[in-house]
Amino acid sequence: MTTRAGFIALIGEPNAGKSTLLNRMVGAKVSIVTHKVQTTRARIRGVAIEGDSQLVFVDTPGLFQPRRRLDRAMVAAAWGGAADADLIVLLVEAHRGITEGVERILENLADVAGNRRVALAINKIDRVQSDALLGLTKDLNDRYPFAETFMISAEKGHGTDHLRQWLAGEMPEGPWLYPEDQIADLPLRMIAAEMTREKLTLRLHQELPYQLTVETEKWEERKDGSARIDQVVYVVRDGHKGILLGKRGETIKAVGQAARAELEEFLDRKVHLFLQVKVRPNWLEESERYSEMGLEFKDGN
Repeated sequence: MTTRAGFIALIGEPNAGKSTLLNRMVGAKVSIVTHKVQTTRARIRGVAIEGDSQLVFVDTPGLFQPRRRLDRAMVAAAWGGAADADLIVLLVEAHRGITEGVERILENLADVAGNRRVALAINKIDRVQSDALLGLTKDLNDRYPFAETFMISAEKGHGTDHLRQWLAGEMPEGPWLYPEDQIADLPLRMIAAEMTREKLTLRLHQELPYQLTVETEKWEERKDGSARIDQVVYVVRDGHKGILLGKRGETIKAVGQAARAELEEFLDRKVHLFLQVKVRPNWLEESERYSEMGLEFKDGN
């Protein structure tokens, strides 16, 4: 039997549906999905099997105009993920079309892709009429020589099987890169932190979610088969700590319950989750916070 395996980078603007597509392809939740932009900070690899092919998806942070150090680290990770992949899939939202952000991506794509093939996936097709889709497809293919174009709805699953089959056929021949039963190469500690961060992001509003980070400080395997997980939520200001805790600690308690329930489902066992909130005014400037998120800490402002 000839096996195939390779890396596929999913790129696009924030909120284009990359995490949703990754989760759909893998069949499990390995990347956090929220209605907020810029929620994927690290390159998360999800592993899917299609026939004799192993597809390793790199879900990159959304590509946007960076302003802060964290933004720049995220954008560098996104382009780095594309440059390291065997194949690139660009996601564009059908109802938003060719935005300024998509224009910027198209301008840089040839340099990053080199001789790699790039597929176009027009996502959220259920939001527009078919004639608008055809026009958008033509416009995008006039601007870049895409190897193939797919019309999909990552959320509903339309067209995603066809995309996965095509990707499987495009993978280079070679041995599988991960064990058959592995769905992600992120350490469990990091997946657990991401799940808690997702719940915080969903619960809170405005700027706050981008000024917090979650780290799994301790992971203890218990004799009864359960796991005790201690996590710290770092915020930059005392006022943020108050918002996070909520009245009589209700907000952080609700977040903890939601995160614990999802962790128990993911790990298929009982979880004891303990959350602490700490103020670290400069966490956005600390290199160890970046390495914890799988990002590169770059000097300079």
